[in-house]
Amino acid sequence: MLIFRYLARDLLSTTLGVCAVLLLVIVSGRFVKYLAQAAAGELDAGILLAIIGYRLPGFIELILPLAFFLGILLSYGRLYVQSEMTVMVACGMSPKRLIVYTMIPGVIIAMVVGWLSVDVSPTGLRKAEALLNAQKERGELDGLMARHFHPLSGGRSVTYTEEVTKDGEMTDVFLAENNPDAEDGRQLVLVIAESGHHRRTEQGASFLVLREGFRIQGNPGQADYQITRFEEYGQRLGKPPQPRRRDKVDTMYTVELLDSDQPAHKAAVQWRLSVPILVLVVSLIAIPLSKTDPRQGRFARIVPAVLLYVVYLVMLNGARGMAEDGKVSAIVGLWSVHLLFVAIAAVIYFCRELGDQIKGLIVRVRQMKKEAGHEETAS
Repeated sequence: MLIFRYLARDLLSTTLGVCAVLLLVIVSGRFVKYLAQAAAGELDAGILLAIIGYRLPGFIELILPLAFFLGILLSYGRLYVQSEMTVMVACGMSPKRLIVYTMIPGVIIAMVVGWLSVDVSPTGLRKAEALLNAQKERGELDGLMARHFHPLSGGRSVTYTEEVTKDGEMTDVFLAENNPDAEDGRQLVLVIAESGHHRRTEQGASFLVLREGFRIQGNPGQADYQITRFEEYGQRLGKPPQPRRRDKVDTMYTVELLDSDQPAHKAAVQWRLSVPILVLVVSLIAIPLSKTDPRQGRFARIVPAVLLYVVYLVMLNGARGMAEDGKVSAIVGLWSVHLLFVAIAAVIYFCRELGDQIKGLIVRVRQMKKEAGHEETAS
């Protein structure tokens, strides 16, 4: 029991460290993407943390299997390099017991991943998609910020304001656009106003209404321009693009998927069940791969192990794609990949055991030859 606690503590601490690093990398990349959209006015900066929070369970769901896989390689690799594992084996710990000691925390990790995959991640992703769709349905001026140029009508015009009040009232407004009625398409229209606001009609049309200003129309660099003074000027805004109203499979609840007969929904169910199974299978693969020679170092087998993990994920994704297309059954497609890699883990394990037996036999033969040579010399 003392050895189990030592191995489990070392394994789980390494897994949490790797998970934290990978999570920081992924969340930072996704946050930068959302931050760029907020800077462009496509998202409200106030919902960025909410979106990241809702997406966090999905990130952890995908990171934990890889983190546990790398945790086994790094933790056990250190034990082999520092000869601690050799001492444990000499004290009577067999390879089968090592597998049992590893699979106990592996089952715990798999249960956490399964809970995230089946329940928490779809709920979070559904809420994040609802926030993103709500942002897409905003008007063109909903994301307007003071002292920032804001594109309108798909980039065909741009506006600027010095100040925006909480009520949406704008001061010192500037508007520039190309005159669509001009023959050469180069005629520029500039509008300068003291104030303005956003107005919606009963029919749903949206306007930028400016007050007390000037409208300047003409070709840049030429003197034939017109200046019109106005008390009120209305600029019609384009309709925001409507998001496609379709239920994404990844945002659907597992109960909804179980009640459906569509191949894509069946594939999604098997995928959610496959993620916790992935944890157990890669654990079986990592145990024999973690055995390294002290002269090689603990990182000697990281690269081939990660490549094998990537192949595993690619094959699972490929099987899911074939199941969604109806080419194979979802159960047969995904679970055959799991069985294949269980067989690979068994082959690696028995090859390791056979290799150790051959090495032990070679060492004993050499010792016998040395002893025989010493006896001949003594005689």
